[in-house]
Amino acid sequence: MGIQDIIEGKKQWRAHLARVKALPPDYQIVYKEMQRYFFKVGPVDLVDGNLLSGIVDFFEEGVAAGKGVLELIGNDVAAFCDDLVKDSRTYADIYQESVSKKKSAEK
Repeated sequence: MGIQDIIEGKKQWRAHLARVKALPPDYQIVYKEMQRYFFKVGPVDLVDGNLLSGIVDFFEEGVAAGKGVLELIGNDVAAFCDDLVKDSRTYADIYQESVSKKKSAEK
């Protein structure tokens, strides 16, 4: 990764954050909780993928339709997040695999 890639990545991230800041406060709160959740247990390709920008797109459509954020995703934010990444490899999966390998090596 060259310096140009790093600079471009920072520009894209700043533009992404500007879109988040343009959302209503309740959407921003839920987005930040989702982002925190994904950074903890989310998909391995989170940074390279378009999951977060897709969520902002979805939220912007909800705002335009006049819906509240919980009308879009439901009351269980974690369940909504889990459903979004159900087919993706997560850091939790990697951890489980390493524990399983360690247990089978001990036998």
